Amino acid sequence: MNVLVTGGAGFIGSHFVRAMLADRLPGLEGARVTVLDKLVYAESFANLGPVAHEKRLDFVPGDVAESALAEVVVRRHDAIVHFAAGPDVTSNVLGTQVLLDAARRHNLARFVHISTDAVYGPIPTGAWSERAPLSPTTPYAAAKASADLLALAAHRTHGLPVTIVRPSSVYGGNQHPTHLIPRLATTALTGGTLTLLGEGAHIRDWLHVYDLIRAVALVLTDGRPGETYNVAGSVEIAHKDLATLVLEELDAPTTRITYVPDRPGHDLRRAMDDDKIRHDLGWRPRVEFASGLTSTVRWYRDNPDWWRPLTSD
Repeated sequence: MNVLVTGGAGFIGSHFVRAMLADRLPGLEGARVTVLDKLVYAESFANLGPVAHEKRLDFVPGDVAESALAEVVVRRHDAIVHFAAGPDVTSNVLGTQVLLDAARRHNLARFVHISTDAVYGPIPTGAWSERAPLSPTTPYAAAKASADLLALAAHRTHGLPVTIVRPSSVYGGNQHPTHLIPRLATTALTGGTLTLLGEGAHIRDWLHVYDLIRAVALVLTDGRPGETYNVAGSVEIAHKDLATLVLEELDAPTTRITYVPDRPGHDLRRAMDDDKIRHDLGWRPRVEFASGLTSTVRWYRDNPDWWRPLTSD
């Protein structure tokens, strides 16, 4: 299989590419991979360092929203795994539509679109299933929801074999330090004060990146076209309790936590029901949160050369 991975130099995408080229994802052994990434913000070719010289890897620098580039790159592949995302409508909506159009013209066998639990919006109790209406709160979440709808419309109108993966909050090594867990860890490691929004009462369900890429591989090989699969983690925890756990991992005092005004549209609690992927594809999370958090914090402790340049002004 020849797989095009957009955003493959980012956090989740690079984990997926490295695992695929190491033949650690069942059903994808021997696959060739092309990474399409414009290398901005959280993306870096260094994330692909361990497989940079792998003969089965090609790297194409560029923007998924560039239709001429997408036309050239897509036609050489059997499947697309679309991780690429950005802060604006151009990246999330236009980029997705450009890829969908190219995939349809070249009759690709698979198109896996990576979404987010944020498209459902907040839920005070219980958990959203895939049948829940999309009700995004922020412009970013609205753009991702728009991309989801475009992907499903491509399947319903043109028969494009699209599947959607909606993960909960993802964590692990190599994640940019602007994200919560690496920000907490790197701030603690540099002796700074950990700032939390509002009262730190926001609740998320944490999913280790290894469990997510396993889910993506299953959806790529066995997912049903036109379906959406929620992928949830193993524990719900409030941000203030998460910050305490990170400080404890580093033997730092919990008095270093402070609070600042919340940002607009910040969902208080998000949670998803992932019974569908468990029942249909046999997926289960394998990384228990306590051990996953420990290994993640240790990764940042042991790799300051990777994250320090990203935190400098």
